Amino acid sequence: MDYIQVTKENIENEHICCAISNNKDVQVSSKKTWLSDRFEDGLVFLKSAERGKCFIEYIPAENAWIPIEADGYMYIDCLWVSGSFKGHGYSTDLLNDCIEDSKGKGKKGLCILCATKKKPFLADPKFLKYKGFIVGDEADNGVQLWYLPFEDKVAPPRFKDCAKHPHIDENGYVLYYTSQCPFNAKYVPILERTAKENGIQFRAIHIISKDEAQNAPTPITNYALFCD
Repeated sequence: MDYIQVTKENIENEHICCAISNNKDVQVSSKKTWLSDRFEDGLVFLKSAERGKCFIEYIPAENAWIPIEADGYMYIDCLWVSGSFKGHGYSTDLLNDCIEDSKGKGKKGLCILCATKKKPFLADPKFLKYKGFIVGDEADNGVQLWYLPFEDKVAPPRFKDCAKHPHIDENGYVLYYTSQCPFNAKYVPILERTAKENGIQFRAIHIISKDEAQNAPTPITNYALFCD
């Protein structure tokens, strides 16, 4: 398998794998804009040369859009291999490239979100455990922060209190989201319209900066829904 690193120079000419199944210009544009603004923060997006869902996206943890304390770590936003790409070792290829790149940049380990029970939008805990990852911290809602240290006696990454104990005081439905996920560009407006039509108390909070994301009341900032 050949891989391509998406950069600011070639992003307009490359397909973004996670948006391919919902081929809407606004979704693709939203995701590409978010990525383009993160490249200067050290974000890496490596994908298969073939068109499909086979990619890894990672960034220095101090620039990650989640509330964690993980100085010196590289944070994996997403490692996604699906469809016909599964079962060929491509996840291992992508993870190994991330490890090699991160070590070359002087990082002391990797970290990534997971959960006590497998969730389709988070990393597979069985795969992480097989690759040597261990649990560094866990939030009250079962979301976990796993990490792979590159050396002995490295302090594990931790959730900030706002993420470890996710809570808001506002009643009704409150959605926190970023433009990192391409599907939000389509579905958030649908939720807002549906709630209004049915008299449901609903508010969407669009996180638009790293500072907002790193202090959000949730360990998952790209899409987190609270109710009462």
